Amino acid sequence: MIVRERYMRLIRDFMDKPVIKIITGMRRSGKSALLELTRQELLDRGVDRKNIIFINFESLRYEALRDYKALYAEIIKIAGQTEGRIYVLLDEIQEVNTWEQVINSLRVDLDCDIYVTGSNAKLLSGELATLLAGRYVEIQVYPLDFDEYLAFAAENEDEANLLKREQFANFLRFGGLPGIHQLKWDEDRVMQYLHDIYNSVLLKDVIARNRIRDTALLESIVLYLMDNIGNTFSAKTISDFLKSQGRKLSTETVYNYLKALESAFLIHKVVRFDIKGKAYLRTLGKYYIVDIGLRNYLLGFRNRDSGHAIENVVYFELLRRGYDVAIGKIGNAEVDFIATTADEKKYIQVTESMMSEDVRKRELAPLQSIRDNYEKNVLSLEPGFDASYDGIKSENLIDWLLRE
Repeated sequence: MIVRERYMRLIRDFMDKPVIKIITGMRRSGKSALLELTRQELLDRGVDRKNIIFINFESLRYEALRDYKALYAEIIKIAGQTEGRIYVLLDEIQEVNTWEQVINSLRVDLDCDIYVTGSNAKLLSGELATLLAGRYVEIQVYPLDFDEYLAFAAENEDEANLLKREQFANFLRFGGLPGIHQLKWDEDRVMQYLHDIYNSVLLKDVIARNRIRDTALLESIVLYLMDNIGNTFSAKTISDFLKSQGRKLSTETVYNYLKALESAFLIHKVVRFDIKGKAYLRTLGKYYIVDIGLRNYLLGFRNRDSGHAIENVVYFELLRRGYDVAIGKIGNAEVDFIATTADEKKYIQVTESMMSEDVRKRELAPLQSIRDNYEKNVLSLEPGFDASYDGIKSENLIDWLLRE
């Protein structure tokens, strides 16, 4: 099993610390594998196998434990048969009703270290926030980044021998869900795999969990989102468009469906920030899909749309690197991303190629109009000018993705 070191470093930092480790992310993004790697890490550290309780709630073997009282009783029973600290690893915990009470009781009643995974953002809302406030840490998992993709591809001789640019083209085509490396990048099999994952996320984590009845409407909204990745729009924009197609629905309904898709980690919303006014704007944000391969499954691969695809890739790489991300508005122009941390801020433009003079002017103009001294960058597959211009850094996108 390939170790996803970026996430394992975070998990190691909190091992044996008095906080509950909650690993979140879309289905099949690699959460279960990380839990398996965590179990192996514990064994390597000398923890007795009997002291590790590992339960995957997607298995029928544990169906009886989906009741929170039964789960609590089983863990207490196992703990009573061992000595020393117990390590509790629970996969897809959202399948257990009132699971928050189990976790909180275990924390109080046992000498234990707890790790859970879940596929819904609502895990961290409501009662959990009240019961466990200040006692948990969230580790959000995304599909493979490009560096991880190359590590997985190295197991396939045909893929490993390709040039980085060719591998990146495949990354844009198939996405980064870990399971595709088992399919040897065969397009028909990969698309079937993406079809199955998409249906699983939509049925289990969106439709069933939110009791959505109009599934046709939901799919129409998803298709609109996929077709407009990287464009600014609002719930009202979608509502007006679907009304023009003969569907009657309210803006509130669209908003609720968007929130359900976000909760399943399928899409992420990015808000706009007025750089001159120094304020966040309430309207016309952007949406990005967690895995670009799923978009290609839904719409078909469209080479003409690669600009928005690489923008999607950069957005999630910024999240992986710990940045808060917004879209920049400067007058009537736009900066693709404003990336900030507690002590850092940078402006980033993303484009496929900077070889054309017209494109260079278009991409550089918003950055040149910003009067502060924070770092300004252009990322592209074909930089087209020297490493720096007018204080703006230019970098090859692939090199940037592979540089931590």
